[in-house]
Amino acid sequence: MKKKRVVDIVEEIALPFLAEKKLELVEIEFVKEGQYRYLRVYLDKEDGLSLDDCQEVSQYLSERLDQLDPIKENYFLEVSSPGVERPLKKDKDFEKYKGRLIEARLYHTLNGEKAINGKLLGLKDNKIVIDRETKGIIEVAKDKVSLVKLLINFD
Repeated sequence: MKKKRVVDIVEEIALPFLAEKKLELVEIEFVKEGQYRYLRVYLDKEDGLSLDDCQEVSQYLSERLDQLDPIKENYFLEVSSPGVERPLKKDKDFEKYKGRLIEARLYHTLNGEKAINGKLLGLKDNKIVIDRETKGIIEVAKDKVSLVKLLINFD
């Protein structure tokens, strides 16, 4: 039997509780930075995520993970919002944030560019559609993009 990844275990534990609290799971990371391990849980909420929401989820996960003990090494648990320049990962993110300014960072240059900024028009046939205003509309295959994130518009 295949061993479950930490993020999959945490997701199974978290999802029912998050659904009950009407919170959206954006992403879970289990990473090593320097000598420390971090379990990061990023959340969102329709009317905005509060510190109380983060605290409640942190407490719940901490208690459940202590009970089940699926992670044998020491780690720090962090529960937070993905921030205003959040990454877009799931297909539904590309629908939800249509019309917003984004940056798409590419694995390899395309037409001399390694990053493409513009207004997100959506996702079509697994391609991210971006309106670059003066440069026109471009479609970039999702598998050619290392990161897509929202940008703050200061206009």
